[in-house]
Formats: sequence, structure tokens, C-alpha cells
Amino acid sequence: MRQILPPQWTTKLRNFFLDLDARIDSTLFSSARGLRELYERYSTFMDRFYVGRWKRWVFIEPLSEAATMGLGGMVVLLALAIPAFRETADDDWLKKSDLAVSFLDRYGNPIGSRGIKHNDSIPLEDFPDVLIKATLATEDRRFYDHFGIDVAGTARALVTNAQAGGVRQGGSSITQQLAKNLFLNNERTIERKIKEAFLAIWLEHRLSKNEILKLYLDRAYMGGGTFGVDGAAHFYFNKSARDVNLAEAAMLAGLFKAPTKYAPHINLPAARARANVVLDNLVDAGFMTEGQVFGARRNPAVAVDRRDENSPNYYLDWAFDEMRRLVDTFPKSYTERVFVVRTAIDMNVQRAAEEAIENQLRQFGRDYHATQAATVVSDLDGGVRAMVGGRDYGASQFNRATDAYRQPGSSFKPYVYTTALLNGFTPNSKVVDGPVCIGNWCPQNYGHSYSGSVTLTQAITRSINVVPVKLSIALGGKEGPKAGRAKIVEVARRFGLKAPLPDTPSLPIGSDEVTVVEHAVAYATFPNRGRSVTPHSVLEVRTGAGDLVWRWDRDGPQPRQAIPASVAADMAGMMSHVVSEGTARRAALDGIPTAGKTGTTNAYRDAWFVGYTGNFTCAVWYGNDDYSPTNRMTGGSLPAQTWHDIMVAAHQGVEVREIPGIGMGQKLPKEPAAQANAAPKILETKPGPPPVLTKRGADILVRVEKMLDDAARTLGKTSSNAPAQPDKPSSSALAFPENYITAAGDQAAPPTPRKN
Repeated sequence: MRQILPPQWTTKLRNFFLDLDARIDSTLFSSARGLRELYERYSTFMDRFYVGRWKRWVFIEPLSEAATMGLGGMVVLLALAIPAFRETADDDWLKKSDLAVSFLDRYGNPIGSRGIKHNDSIPLEDFPDVLIKATLATEDRRFYDHFGIDVAGTARALVTNAQAGGVRQGGSSITQQLAKNLFLNNERTIERKIKEAFLAIWLEHRLSKNEILKLYLDRAYMGGGTFGVDGAAHFYFNKSARDVNLAEAAMLAGLFKAPTKYAPHINLPAARARANVVLDNLVDAGFMTEGQVFGARRNPAVAVDRRDENSPNYYLDWAFDEMRRLVDTFPKSYTERVFVVRTAIDMNVQRAAEEAIENQLRQFGRDYHATQAATVVSDLDGGVRAMVGGRDYGASQFNRATDAYRQPGSSFKPYVYTTALLNGFTPNSKVVDGPVCIGNWCPQNYGHSYSGSVTLTQAITRSINVVPVKLSIALGGKEGPKAGRAKIVEVARRFGLKAPLPDTPSLPIGSDEVTVVEHAVAYATFPNRGRSVTPHSVLEVRTGAGDLVWRWDRDGPQPRQAIPASVAADMAGMMSHVVSEGTARRAALDGIPTAGKTGTTNAYRDAWFVGYTGNFTCAVWYGNDDYSPTNRMTGGSLPAQTWHDIMVAAHQGVEVREIPGIGMGQKLPKEPAAQANAAPKILETKPGPPPVLTKRGADILVRVEKMLDDAARTLGKTSSNAPAQPDKPSSSALAFPENYITAAGDQAAPPTPRKN
């Protein structure tokens, strides 16, 4: 440095750094001294407020801890409140559920309605006083006193439930229940309860008490597909809510707790018992005296008999959800909230579908240990003509046709074979049905046997499991089975399946879950010459004044070419063998071309048949909500028979169309004339119980055989000169009589392979 810089520069630099160091030291010293003096002054000032001895521990320390915990609690509450307030981000939150939709069938006949009008057709002051009092006495007695959360009522409910060891009382206020109806769902989670509490407080600050009560009376679900007390009054009593008497008001107020359980058209005794509880609440709350409610106890409400009415409630719920999504696509400036919607439903087909499922479950459900079923019938353009989402809408509003994801089993295999045909295979291509493994997973065929070299047509007809798995391996080529399964999923997406379809080795044999409605409409791609369509219920939307707003053929999504028409024709030809000579012979229709595929999953938890004609496509599922196994039910038993019964009704009065690749089908074989006078034969008309001899039945047959042996020996001793008796029947003949064997053979469809 000395050699580079001149001597005078060196001196200046040294002096500069010495000065900088001195200034820093002086600043730090002065700052520390100032801070010390400031702290001493603060300490001197605070000493004036010093509290010692017992006063410190009684007053100061608790207040200090409370302030600290309160600040932390406020931070936690703010963190919990943010998700709840996100539900109110929509400026149109008050109108999210106020659609009023009247539904018509495809021919213009009224079939029902959904939603509610928010135009206050009945002001709060016009509701009967007894109805208001019954609601408040039962649901929220301190409604006009609390801030949205009834702390005392919640504490009382907690104590009562703890003493009872279960849920006996609800602690939610009317405001909390309204918050749930407007913004949340019915899931029983702590997160939902926290959101519900915050939203209740938010509603109390945004609306008056009377506005909250009016919204609650208008928007609560009241059973029977009705919303609001006015709709329920019309449905149950054929009168306006303005005109209900005390007994009817008590029955309506009792529906808020459990509309399905206490709906009078389903369980009138339970509804009357609940109404009596409401009358007790009126007396306990001091709103009425025992003498005033005595007449209502002696003369309970009589509901209109709705047992013969058959509203397609599952279909209407699905159509209403579709309508909600459709309205969201309308311009923001569009404020109309009342619509008349023409749907694709055909009530004749709908009734046939409901009757077919109910008849099969009533007759054979117990034998097969099956309690639920679902079906969807669709046009080839995706318009759903019938939908059954469960056995009883009154018992459960859960729509198993649209919301339940179930394994399709072998009914998924057509997507696999389609992928194979798209990648160079043909219906006559041969694949060896033999052992195969992917990692530690080795699929097995039903019966644990193999057939050797088979064509793709033979494989799908006999529902062989190994062949689709080998096809997935071949489709992957050098990239491995995972790439082959990716191709299968991509083809399934083209067909219209939107289910997750995660990649698993067993995907080719139907281990992934799908919905009934998607599965049914996806099959329409085959008779549509390879064009996939979108499932829909809405055909036409008009305002209440009759102005056309939306039309499916003009504004809806158009069909997409998913696969070549030649591949669709080849698949139809292959799948027709499943019905004519394979696992779905029960589904065959006389003179109507038919194709489809059965499906049965592990432990017989799910049984499917999905098929199509040149006019319609239909999927049928049987199983249990709790995923418990059925009693060896296969897709070729109840599902195929139900499909047959539905499609026979669907084709009544319809011009039958051919399926590309099949033609016009064949007439079913007639009984020869020579056999007209022969002994009657057990016909295959309805699927019977599984052909399994129970232990009790076997014991009975053994006792009968023993009795016959004893009788024969006794007869031989008493009449030694009698003609020789015929040999006694063998035990096998007694245990399985000929007519039983015939019936079992008729009823037992060829076994459907299961997933492994």
C-alpha cells in the first residue's frame, strides 16, 4: 500500500478510519447510556403502580395471563374464521339456493319441482302464530335473545347427551342451521361446526332476526322432496302454510329435526309421536297451556296419502344440480330465478325401471344378501330417460347412480379391448390364457383354470381375467405395463369417464371405481359409431313467462369422435356374443340387437350389467351401501334380468334400430311344436336364489331318507310275500332331485370372473 499510494494519502486514510471508529464508539456509548436512562425513568414511573404481596397474585397475575391467552385465542379464532368467511365470498350468496324450477318430462308433462322462491310469497307475518311458536319452541327457544349461538342451549345439550350416552338434543341455533343450509353440507365434522358458528355470527350481523327466521322457514328441507314449510304444507296437507292448524303446525315443526324419519307420508305414527313432542315443547316453553294443546293431542294431523304417487325424486335432484351449474354459466346480468325445464325423462321407462328393481330386490334380495340397486337408461345422445338412485328415496336421498363410486369389475373390460383394437389387435387375434404376474400380483380366472389360446372375442364372451391383463402388458411394449394402462385410461377418458381411475395393476379387470351414470352413457359410444356423448337431463330451459333461454341441441356440447366407427362396430360384434352365448344370456331381447358386458367384483360386493341396443344404453348395479359381500351374486343374475325387464319396456312403441356391426339381431328360439304337450319345463323367467343347498335343507333331506329306509325295512318285515320293492333312491338323488337340478341349472348363469 505504501508503495502504491503517496505518503500524504496514507496519512489521510489512517485519520479517516480513526475518526469513523471514534464516531461509532461514541454513538454506541451514547445510545446505551440513553437507553439505560430511559429504562430507569420507565422503571421509576412503573414503580408507582407496583402491587405486591397477595394483591399481585389475586389480581395482577390472572389479568396478565388472561390477556396473553386472550390474544392467542383471538389469533386462533381468526385463523379458524378465514375458511368460514370464504364461503361468503360470492356477492350473490343470498341467491345461491333460490332457484325455483318446475320440471317437465320429455313430452311436456309436469313431473315435479325443486328449489324455492325468494320473493317472499308468504311474508313472515302471514304465517300462523302457532307455526312460529312451534318452530321456536322446538328448534330455538332463545332465538330472539342470543347472538347467533345459543351458549346456554349448547351447554344444556352437551350435558343431556353426556348423561344419555348418545345424541338426544341438538345444540345448533336456528341461525346455525340456516348457515348450514346456505353455505355448508350435512357432514358431521368439527370443521363444519366451527364454520357453522362463525357464519351464524356473520348472518346475525347481516340480517335481522325476522329475516333469518323467514329464510329458515323457506329453505329447510322438509322431506318428500319439498323445501320450506309452505311447500311441505301443500305436499302433506294440500293447503297453504297460512291455513295450517295447531296439529298440522306441530307435525311440520317436527320435521326440521329429521325430515326423512318423521315424514308423515312414510311413517305416520312416528310423525304423530314427534308432533306430540312439539306440543310438549310448546307447553314447556310457556308459549301455550296444556288446555290449548289438548285438542291437537286428541285430533292429530291427517296427512294426504302419497303412497301411490311416484315422483322421480332421484332424477329431479340430479336435474336440479345440473340446472344450478347451468345457471352459473348465464351472464351475471341475467337475474331470472324462476324456470321451467323440459327434461329427457320418459316416465314409462322410469316406472318400469323402479318396478324392475323393487321386484327383484323384494323377491331375491334376501337370498342374495343385496339391499340396494341403481340404474340409468340413456338415449344415444346422452339424454337420461330414467334414473333410479336407490331402492327407497324416502329412506335415503343418497343417489347411488350419480354419487356412489363402485368397482365395475369386468364391465370395464370393453375399454381395454377397445384400446387393443386401436393398437393393431383384431377380434380374432389370439392371446394365451395362462398364468401371468405383474410384480407380486397374479390375476386368476374364475374357477382358477386356464383355457390356453383364445381369441379376443372368446375372451370377452367368457369374461376371462388373464387376457385383459396380458393386453395391458402388450400395449405397454418396451415401456412396460404402466404405459399400457395409461393408454387404457386415455381411451376411457375419450368415452367420457371422469372418475379418478388411479393406476393399479388390476385396472384392466375393473378395480377402479366409476359411477353408474358415467358408465352407462360411456357405452353409448359403441352404437354411436364411435362418437362419445355427455350425460344430461336438461333438454330445454324456459323462463316462467315461457321465453326460451337454453336448448341442449343448440347450446349443449356436441358429440366427439372418440374411436373410429370400425372399432366401435368390431366391439359391438364382440360384445353381442356376451349376451347371445356368454355370461349375460338373461339380458337377451327378442328380435332386438343387444350387446353388453357383465361385471362382478371381489367377494361379490358389486354386480353389474351394462348393455345397449340401437336405441338405448342402460347400466344396472346391485350391491350394499356398506360394501358387504352379496351371496354370490354375479352380473349375469339380477343385473342382467333387471336390464332385460327395463329394456323390454323402453322399446315398447319404439322403432328398433340396428347396431353397427350386429345388424338387426335374431329372434329368440321358440319351443318346438312337438314339445307343446310334453311335461312342463321350468322356464328361465326370473333369476332365483343362489343354487346352494343350505345345511338345514341337507339335514331335512337326510332325515327324509332315513324315514324312507325305516319304512322300507318295516314293510319288508310285515309282508315277506309281497312283490319285490324297487331299489331305494340313492342319497344323491334324494339330496338333489331332478327338478331341483334343472332349476338350479336354469337359474345359475355362467360364472362371471371376479377381480383379484
